[in-house]
Amino acid sequence: MATMARTNTGLAYPDRFYAAASYAGFGGSPNSANKDVASKFSNEVALILYALYQQATVGPCNVPKPSPWSPVEQRKWKSWQQLGNMFSAEAMRLFVKILEEEDPGWYSRTSNSVESVRDVQMNHNSNGEPIIENGNSFAKTKTISAENGSLMEAQDKDIVLEGLGPVVVYDQWVSPPIKGQRPKARYEHGAAVVQDKMYIYGGNHNGRYLSDLNVLDLRSWTWSKVEASIESKSEESPSPVNIAPCAGHSLIPWENKLLSIAGHTKDPSETIQIKAFDLQTGTWSILKTYGKAPVSRGGQSVTLVGSTLVIFGGQDAKRTLLNDLHILDLETMTWDDFDAVGVPPSPRSDHAAAVHAERYLLIFGGGSHATCFNDLHVLDLQAMEWSRPTQQGEIPSPRAGHAGVTVGENWFIVGGGDNKSGASETVVLNMSTLVWSVVTSVEGRVPLASEGLSLVVGSISGEDILVSFGGYNGRYNNEVNVLKPSHKSTLQSKIMEAPAPDSVSAVRNATNPTRDLESDFEVGQEGKIREIVVDNNDSERMKSKGEETSELIIATLKAEKEELESSLNKEKLQSLQLREELTQAETRNTDLYKELQSIRGQLAAEQSRCFKLEVDVAELRQKLQTMETLQKELELLQRQKAASEQASLNAKQRQGSGGVWGWLAGSPPQNADDA
Repeated sequence: MATMARTNTGLAYPDRFYAAASYAGFGGSPNSANKDVASKFSNEVALILYALYQQATVGPCNVPKPSPWSPVEQRKWKSWQQLGNMFSAEAMRLFVKILEEEDPGWYSRTSNSVESVRDVQMNHNSNGEPIIENGNSFAKTKTISAENGSLMEAQDKDIVLEGLGPVVVYDQWVSPPIKGQRPKARYEHGAAVVQDKMYIYGGNHNGRYLSDLNVLDLRSWTWSKVEASIESKSEESPSPVNIAPCAGHSLIPWENKLLSIAGHTKDPSETIQIKAFDLQTGTWSILKTYGKAPVSRGGQSVTLVGSTLVIFGGQDAKRTLLNDLHILDLETMTWDDFDAVGVPPSPRSDHAAAVHAERYLLIFGGGSHATCFNDLHVLDLQAMEWSRPTQQGEIPSPRAGHAGVTVGENWFIVGGGDNKSGASETVVLNMSTLVWSVVTSVEGRVPLASEGLSLVVGSISGEDILVSFGGYNGRYNNEVNVLKPSHKSTLQSKIMEAPAPDSVSAVRNATNPTRDLESDFEVGQEGKIREIVVDNNDSERMKSKGEETSELIIATLKAEKEELESSLNKEKLQSLQLREELTQAETRNTDLYKELQSIRGQLAAEQSRCFKLEVDVAELRQKLQTMETLQKELELLQRQKAASEQASLNAKQRQGSGGVWGWLAGSPPQNADDA
């Protein structure tokens, strides 16, 4: 049986507001709501309550102005439009205050009615044990009790998720009633949503890579397994296609396909592969890419920006951590790598990434082999420049293996861990102000405090929901959890952004601190005005809150100014050092140039000397040749002289022998003088 544990009678916001709105007649169909409100209050009060209810539950008026033929709708629109950018919490307090002025006993009369009290419903069997369906124990949910003790059909779409059975409050994780055969428990899988269906592909279970494809219908919360076939051959790849089981990949919906990018496999390829599952034909194929493909990896981030995929970091098959940046153009299937300026994030894997305004890529957290990170880096995709901005608010603890999705300008981060324990809080970052806030927390070792879980954004009745699946926190999980984010989940970051609420025409006259805050509303063509009196306590609280916020912003700006001044001084000192080094280098360059010129002069002198020596050598050679000629002529003369002397000697000898024979013959010898 279902037992009700009633909360205390003094309801806190926002429950008090919802109870007041229900009592006033809001939350049902538009026609019935108009009749209920009109029957209880005057036209002026009804218009004021309508405007505050819309501001609190929907936000500022962005709907077109109704036709002049609908004066009632025009008056309602004008009342709502006059509230401008009033915060949701402020509108809730004003709504309750006006109701208490008009009907002081509303709370006592509605304490036992249909929608006045939020009860916490816990499902038990007759023995007090939690009710278990499909092998799962349902988490605590909040519901609304009816007068007769039975559950009535909830009508306020701001607190109801259709298809989840019991009423689900904002900003709390719940387990929907799952049907069908659940997929095998896993982590590091890929997840994507296409047409209200969440697809789960691959993952890791007990160290084994998976290749199954499962789908969860977010309207009926029913699991089913997709019987996929593999394209045998294609024009681009004539060989059979091999779709290997993988984990640590990314699953991205594109046109009528699901793209599985990268991931760890048993036999890794050299480069990243792009696998495509055709949702119409139910077949897997491998897409051919052009350009230089990045090295294969897992644990990377893949972000869809327009028609391109931006891939950062991860870990390759050799367990080397990466911090490279690559872009794949899905129109041409061409890879390109970029060397962005600035200091990039350190090498890491299992981080989260998101894109803001189709221009700024945000990287948060991740891990290395030794530690986990909680730093935030931003890449300007137009200037291709990295920066590390200052984070504000409740900065998350270091983590890796977390999951993140964006809803508008808000980036929700769930799960992850630091190798010691799982991260229990669900946090949100306003990407415009870079202010963190905590949405909710879980207790114990639950799947939401796991590593390697997946997180996607779905839609029910036109409203966004976050859906998580799987993860590992000491055991492998296959549970589904759902959270419905509200305006209140990011209200803190918006308050941090603005020092005080915007002034609107509905709230005026706060100049005198002794007077109550008055709010004027113009009602219809009659021009009737009703004053809304808000007590000084609320005014002082808003004032003090604004002052605290202003002081916090001023302190943050001062800290940033000091940090910038310190950085500027460091840059100036470094610039001065560089100038001194440059001057010294120029001096050394001048000395070296002078020395070079001197050496060049010496070299020219030596060259001239060498030339003279060469001339002298040539002259000496010529003289040597002349001496050789003279030597030959001398030798010839010496030989001639010797021959002449020999002939003279022979002649003398002949003369001597002729004198003896002449004497013997009777001829007297001749004197030498005669001869």
